[in-house]
Amino acid sequence: MALSDTFGWLEVRRIGEELADRHPGIDPVRTGFPELRRLVMALPGFREEAGHPSNERILEEIQRHWIEERSDLMEDED
Repeated sequence: MALSDTFGWLEVRRIGEELADRHPGIDPVRTGFPELRRLVMALPGFREEAGHPSNERILEEIQRHWIEERSDLMEDED
């Protein structure tokens, strides 16, 4: 299955993967929601959709997926 060129707030798993790939030096646990929102909005292909703004729950899910993906990447390096 091919990934779409664009994605929005509801694609939390993809966003977490993108953040882990693009920001390996940033600790998602120490990243506050305003910074997380900024990082997501700066991802290539991210498009904010009308009717689907970010909220705390979405940001928490993105952060959780980012943490998981980062852990997976670190395990692969070992």
